[in-house]
Amino acid sequence: MTRSELIDCAAGKFLRPLSFMFLSALPMVPASALCEESDWSIGGYGGQYYHSEPAGLLTNQNATFLDQYIVAFTATKTVWRAELLPLSLEIDGMVGQQFGLASLSEIGIAPVLRWSSFPWRESLQTDFRFAPLGASYTTSVSPLERGFDGNGSRALNLLLIEFAFSLPRMKSKEVFMRLHHRCDIYDLLNKYGANGEDFLVFGYRRHF
Repeated sequence: MTRSELIDCAAGKFLRPLSFMFLSALPMVPASALCEESDWSIGGYGGQYYHSEPAGLLTNQNATFLDQYIVAFTATKTVWRAELLPLSLEIDGMVGQQFGLASLSEIGIAPVLRWSSFPWRESLQTDFRFAPLGASYTTSVSPLERGFDGNGSRALNLLLIEFAFSLPRMKSKEVFMRLHHRCDIYDLLNKYGANGEDFLVFGYRRHF
């Protein structure tokens, strides 16, 4: 098994259970749990492209960073909160610009699950956000997303994995670290054989 196949295997073992949990939870959302009050956030982030599957950074696999960067504006709307669990569902949208090896714009949207309770929350509020399925569109095909035959797609799946941090008394202001991943869902969307783009980004978000 090659190194690339090992990374793909590790990515599958890490991401597929999370995707299953996400999709399993959606049918259990009661209509009465939909948010009645406006709950928005806006923010921005920036980061660098790395050549690896998303799980590559999480499973101690080597990730090669390249001179491709992204800066983006993001906005979220909370549409549901669980009554008994620290769990909520948000709609996350982004508009960004990539530059470096290639210049292109990107827009994306995804439903995101947010888990807001960890044992150390009295000292540091920590939230985990996960979106396995979303939509991303770029104004051109990045050379980093082309397959062996030179083809690629502007429209791909958007996957987000994020940790957000805030002070317990200032939860409306948070910083976050996100894995921003465009992919074809293991050749489901196309057969070009390209991994898509992966960015490790850091950002700031304000809730209101």
